[in-house]
Amino acid sequence: MGGSHIFSPSEKRNQIGQTHCSMGVYTYGENFVESFPFATDDKVGVLLLNLGGPETLHDVQPFLFNLFADPDIIRLPRLFRFLQQPLAKLISVIRAPKSKEGYAAIGGGSPLRKITDEQATALKMALEAKDVHVNVYVGMRYWHPFTEEAIQQIKRDQITRLVVLPLYPQYSISTTGSSIRVLESMFRQDAYLSRLPVSIIQSWYQREGYIKSMSNLIEKELEKFSKPEEVMIFFSAHGVPVSYVEDAGDPYKDQMEECIYLIMQELKARGIENDHTLAYQSRVGPVEWLKPYTDKVLVQLGQKGVKSLLAVPISFVSEHIETLEEIDMEYKELALESGIENWGRVPALGCTSSFITDLADAVLEAMPSAKAMSSPTIIHDKSDDDPFRYLTKMFFGSILAFALLLSPKMILAFRNHLF
Repeated sequence: MGGSHIFSPSEKRNQIGQTHCSMGVYTYGENFVESFPFATDDKVGVLLLNLGGPETLHDVQPFLFNLFADPDIIRLPRLFRFLQQPLAKLISVIRAPKSKEGYAAIGGGSPLRKITDEQATALKMALEAKDVHVNVYVGMRYWHPFTEEAIQQIKRDQITRLVVLPLYPQYSISTTGSSIRVLESMFRQDAYLSRLPVSIIQSWYQREGYIKSMSNLIEKELEKFSKPEEVMIFFSAHGVPVSYVEDAGDPYKDQMEECIYLIMQELKARGIENDHTLAYQSRVGPVEWLKPYTDKVLVQLGQKGVKSLLAVPISFVSEHIETLEEIDMEYKELALESGIENWGRVPALGCTSSFITDLADAVLEAMPSAKAMSSPTIIHDKSDDDPFRYLTKMFFGSILAFALLLSPKMILAFRNHLF
């Protein structure tokens, strides 16, 4: 997968159609300790990585605990990482009631596992159509089937070559990065896994098949409006805290903006020149997240007189709570209240045939580069190297920790749920 490289805007716009296995956060390069030739008798596995989601309302609180216990989601200073699980417990208990309302509104649970399983089946069929026979596995980060469970099945099946395909088009520390960290830990500790040739596709937002598939869906939904040319194309991406980008070097924002550029260029080539904008959704907590925020922009667009809007969930390839409830219910209601009269929403790619075919091509392209993994070089949080920033984080981390632990609401939560 070679060394890492951050593309400049001009460089990135020449990269359409390629798959990038390293985008500046994880770099393997010389850390690959052994190379294996690609043999036709290899038993090939493909591991699809995804977030996971609670399948019942009873699953919501433990799912949230798993989410917030991840140090790539709540990034505490080193001295306060002992608070990771207590904070995760408290936050999950506090947030569970509202989250349950959201999941109840979409049928009582997340459809993500079902859709991801369907994508796995479709990918296996697409590869078989190319005369490539593989086992496809699904590994979720925060709910069943966990990544760890998938890896154990890969061992039992005696896979001899593995392609890891995160179902996140753009790389972020909090998504692909978190899942890869789990894989690295498991591979380091296991003799079989440490010698298994692996190729990790870390981002694929620039692939031509993906860009065209997204453009096809947008074009189709635009045609449903009475005046398609007047529709604002509204890209809504999942947000991340600003500190991920500025302090930890997360390439997510750059990749997202490049992704939007490529899609709009493809639409322009088809004669579609609608106005468009990008905003970020799903922020939580008191910290600053990537701006502009989806809810704020929807209100502003209504105030500016925009009457027709097509929402495009750009960082999601499967329907789940953030498309079915947050966008389809909360943001649609907000948009209509703000003066937008005509609302549309592009569906997630799901098992769209052109999308699945392109994923199959990405897997085929990645297979020959599979190599055994050793400990990678990881770009760590740069703020830890700055004494002033580090002390600032420690100070505010202490205040946050004590505020959370000693607040009446938290004490009540502990009393009701833990004792």
